[in-house]
Amino acid sequence: MNPQPLALEQTHYIDKHLPLVEACRRGERKAQYEIYRLYSKAMFNVAVRIVNHVGEAEDVLQDAFLDAFQKIHDFRQTSTFGAWLKQIVINRALNHLRNRKVQLIDIEEAGEVPDEAAYDEEGIELNIQRVQNAIQQLPDGFRTVLCLYLLEGYDHEEIAEILGVAESTSRTQYIRAKKRLLEILKQ
Repeated sequence: MNPQPLALEQTHYIDKHLPLVEACRRGERKAQYEIYRLYSKAMFNVAVRIVNHVGEAEDVLQDAFLDAFQKIHDFRQTSTFGAWLKQIVINRALNHLRNRKVQLIDIEEAGEVPDEAAYDEEGIELNIQRVQNAIQQLPDGFRTVLCLYLLEGYDHEEIAEILGVAESTSRTQYIRAKKRLLEILKQ
């Protein structure tokens, strides 16, 4: 007798903003404004970390919200609305970088990675502003992978899929970005 395959249940998340999402589905402008008010600051921060330019991040944010409101009927509650919106922002930001003709991965440096060098991380005086400034100084490819991994919580498999590269390339870029970031912070 063949065992029956297990049916995969789709998880639905309880989202405290679901009534607003439902109102947006009905085309209510006040609900759209409230969603924008609730999420715009966090989503702007995601966009600016990836594109590294305030004006361009504002454009990405505007386009992402337009996409979200146009595609709100596609939201199936398999994640929170905020996570769904964040994915739209990230995709928009990455597309913006591609349109800027930015090479997201440094091909010359994408070879094998030597073991990670030991750094005196404790010897570096860190504060939030210094780290933010240092991250902004990273090349786009390094900054993108570093932000997606450290700040947005994606793993290397997900980053590789998002960027269309090998998982090892994502790991390589992360290690090199971290090394470069530490060098900048030591200056």
